[in-house]
Amino acid sequence: MENFKKGGYNRRPAEGRREYGSRSFRNEDRPHRSFGENSDRPRRPYGDQSGRPGRSFGENRPRRQFGEYSSDRPRRSFGDNSDRPRRSAPGRRSFQENSFPARSASGARLRPRKNRMPAESAAEQGINRMISRNPQIDETLYSDNDYINIPVKETVRLNKFIANSGICSRREADNFIQAGVVTVNGEVVTELGTKVNINTDDIRFNGERLRGEAKVYIIMNKPKGYVTTASDPHADKTVMDLIKGCPARVFPVGRLDKNTTGVLMFTNDGEMAEKLTHPSYQKKKIYQVSLSNKLTEEDFNKIMSGISLTDGEIKADELEYIDPDDHRKIGIEIHSGKNRIVRRIFESLGYEVKALDRVYFAGLTKKGIKRGGWRYLTEGEINILRMGAYN
Repeated sequence: MENFKKGGYNRRPAEGRREYGSRSFRNEDRPHRSFGENSDRPRRPYGDQSGRPGRSFGENRPRRQFGEYSSDRPRRSFGDNSDRPRRSAPGRRSFQENSFPARSASGARLRPRKNRMPAESAAEQGINRMISRNPQIDETLYSDNDYINIPVKETVRLNKFIANSGICSRREADNFIQAGVVTVNGEVVTELGTKVNINTDDIRFNGERLRGEAKVYIIMNKPKGYVTTASDPHADKTVMDLIKGCPARVFPVGRLDKNTTGVLMFTNDGEMAEKLTHPSYQKKKIYQVSLSNKLTEEDFNKIMSGISLTDGEIKADELEYIDPDDHRKIGIEIHSGKNRIVRRIFESLGYEVKALDRVYFAGLTKKGIKRGGWRYLTEGEINILRMGAYN
């Protein structure tokens, strides 16, 4: 306990160990040198540059006034970037594009072009008004999920069943029946008008069983220059050339002249085609007509009251000047399905039809279909047609 004293532990220093604060650790062989002392080289006073060339502050560099440029560097004007290209961030417009409008050589301000859809002409607005007054099958209202329960005929004539199977037409089916190549439930049938059950009867053609072909319904915006026929060896172009992508065997419903454009329907449903084309069903058709001359008020009244043609009297259900400033643009609504009836009406009064476009047929329009294009009808549209809701 003798090594402990008041104020802390008093430890005897080890052999050769210095006491705290002792300077004995310095090298005794090396003389102590004060700060800044350099015995081996003379100390140089601050600012003495005699040992090396130098220049005083501001020497050899004349001071320039603000805005003064030396002669060896020409001054550039604001916006002069001829010697280096101006870079901008991708997709970012330059300062000039954002701040200064483009101007022509004369200094007039140039307005930028705007990508706008072309506005409807007065004639287009007029014909659309006529269409809007009639009921339309709107595919947005009747989608594939909108089903309407419609009774399906189970019993049909034998020739119709054969035609619906895609073998031939009804008339050709009658010839095959009389030739004895058609059997029903294993028995040869040669009597015309025989009816069969499409669900239970076994109908065969040359030994091969026939099944009812799936019904297909197509709407087309017919272009000019195509003949409306299923087959014509003398025609250069037919409407069938436009629907080669359809695997089913379909035929056009009704006819449009070679130079007439617009709504044209295709199907392999003979019963539906008959309802849409037979005069007794009186399906509405609306045409947009372009005439060579203005339609006079007198001739306007004649068409509405009725005119006589070679195959009888005909009158329009509705007639309208669709462009109030151009009486050569006419909209006509008619029920008749006679051949070339619209052209014949105006030609009988001395007018030449420059263009004829069917824009409405039995509730169907060409809305959303480009010229020469086509699409399948939706299930909802088909059911509405089957119901005969639209005349």
